[in-house]
Amino acid sequence: MSLPLRTRVFGVLERAASSPVEEVRDFPARRASRLKLQRSAVGRWLFGTADPSVATTERTVEVAGRRCRMLVHRPGGAGPLPLVLNLHGGGWVQGNPEQSAWFASRVAAATGAVVVSPDYRLAPEDPFPAQLEDAEAVLRWLVEQASDLGIDAGRVAVMGDSAGGGLAATIALLARDAGGPSLRAQVLVYPGVEAYERWPSEDEFAEAAVLTSRNMRAFVRLYLGDSYGTDDWRASPIRAASHADLPPAFVVVADHDPLADNGRRYADVLRSDGVEVELVEYPAFHGFVSLPGVSPPATDAVRDVARFLRRHLA
Repeated sequence: MSLPLRTRVFGVLERAASSPVEEVRDFPARRASRLKLQRSAVGRWLFGTADPSVATTERTVEVAGRRCRMLVHRPGGAGPLPLVLNLHGGGWVQGNPEQSAWFASRVAAATGAVVVSPDYRLAPEDPFPAQLEDAEAVLRWLVEQASDLGIDAGRVAVMGDSAGGGLAATIALLARDAGGPSLRAQVLVYPGVEAYERWPSEDEFAEAAVLTSRNMRAFVRLYLGDSYGTDDWRASPIRAASHADLPPAFVVVADHDPLADNGRRYADVLRSDGVEVELVEYPAFHGFVSLPGVSPPATDAVRDVARFLRRHLA
């Protein structure tokens, strides 16, 4: 299926205007420039803004000895409310809670759940497994603080996009192995679940907008750092010994995405181990739920994810 015109135009402009990650040497400057764009008028149109029907607040708390900044998207209604932990994308080296505020806040509005989007340490300054440690610690902190936060510790889901989708998948596995926190659902939005293998979608869309094959390879090397080549399944959650007894999964695939086969194959692995899976493909490129200004299918993804979460967090 072809992409909408505005999406195709954006793809051309994006590639002309930004340096690929493999050429970046100053990552703090890259992140600051990206945040400046997000806060500009063009950025607000491109990335969208939080849903005004929910209360979006910023909090900074101490979690496992680290100052963690998070955006909390809280809908109206009497608590305790379900919780969705949302992990942003960015190839483990960039990104922030703001970039997914449009999507996360609309999921909150449509589900009646509190959606919490934390930051986490980024590579190359803090390579694998720092990102996982931070995400796991935040999940445990939120569940432990449930009564103070007005959330229901028995109705919890994890969600993430791209690198954050891979983190969410891994957190679900770790929670299962540790005997908790108990999760009702996982939402994996074009997740990165395999660090090394090259699958057909990567070749088909090697020069796609937003994410290229070269970008993918650079992100993984930056993320793993000196651990590159590791067989630790946490770097590639599709390689876990078993995927049995995981919570139901909703997998979002963008059909013009080099990572598309990551989502498709992970869905197959989950199904083969008896996990309930719903996979939906959208006519979009990588990153589309964070770019509603140029990607109309982002609204469809909100609707579909919310429907899935309402059913499993009821």
